[in-house]
Amino acid sequence: MKRYCQTLSLKNDTELIKNYVGEHQNVWQEVKDGMREVGILDMQIYIHQNVLFMIVDTIDSFDWEQDMQRLSTLPRQAEWEAYMDKYQDVEKGRASSEKWQMMERIFSLD
Repeated sequence: MKRYCQTLSLKNDTELIKNYVGEHQNVWQEVKDGMREVGILDMQIYIHQNVLFMIVDTIDSFDWEQDMQRLSTLPRQAEWEAYMDKYQDVEKGRASSEKWQMMERIFSLD
């Protein structure tokens, strides 16, 4: 299994943040199906104030750039990304790879 961690800032607006959290209680089924189709085993998003932290666990053969590009072409993925734009503190219309910033692991207990 591979693990990727990323971060993204939301617009610092209490109501928008509340709505963003609410939207993630009902992620569209096509979006979740697409994630599984490209090899994402689990995805978790955590929030602190307006900062998000995402953990993505994938199959061993997962290639981040190639498989995320493939994901972007699957049903409703681009629509979901565009729909989330209003919450994210990034320039409108950016690709997911331009919004979410990959983090580097600096410590592991193992």
